[in-house]
Amino acid sequence: MNAPYITDATYKRTPFSSAELLNAEYDNCTFIDCDFTAMYLTSTVFLDCEFIDCNFSSAKIKNTAFKSVTFNNCKLLGTPFNASNPFLLELSFVTCNLSLASFYGLSLKNTAFTDCNLQKTDFTNADLSGAVLANCDLNQALFNNTNLEKADLSSAKNLSISPRYNKIKGAKFSKVNALGLLTDYKVVII
Repeated sequence: MNAPYITDATYKRTPFSSAELLNAEYDNCTFIDCDFTAMYLTSTVFLDCEFIDCNFSSAKIKNTAFKSVTFNNCKLLGTPFNASNPFLLELSFVTCNLSLASFYGLSLKNTAFTDCNLQKTDFTNADLSGAVLANCDLNQALFNNTNLEKADLSSAKNLSISPRYNKIKGAKFSKVNALGLLTDYKVVII
């Protein structure tokens, strides 16, 4: 049985955590001030959609497809993006709280994170080549076997990335945050 196809719809102030969101393919839809907290969105498809002021904290997104999706001022605490469908995955984040989220093993080439809280976010085994992490807080974010080649981290703060265990060729760092590349070496910089 094929899932329903919903296009050009706008949802405002809907608490989906207490009301079911139809398992469907949403194309060019906008969700404003909607609550998806701890909701099961298994196998739902979002194509060219925008989420504004939404709460996705602890949402279950196993096999959910996010194709050209923008999150703006959303709360995404602990969201396991690594469980989503990786096929044609394309995301962008503006002023979002992604603390404790997981992007483990995902291809996030050229993904834009702007003014986001990425504290304790897991980027292990992810491909962030060409990504932009503008004005993002990376306090205790996990980078291990992460491809950061040509990524722009020049305005990121609180970063700690080991050049030994990550690919950083051509990545941009400010002079101040470049000190975060030396954390593993336990050196004292005066």
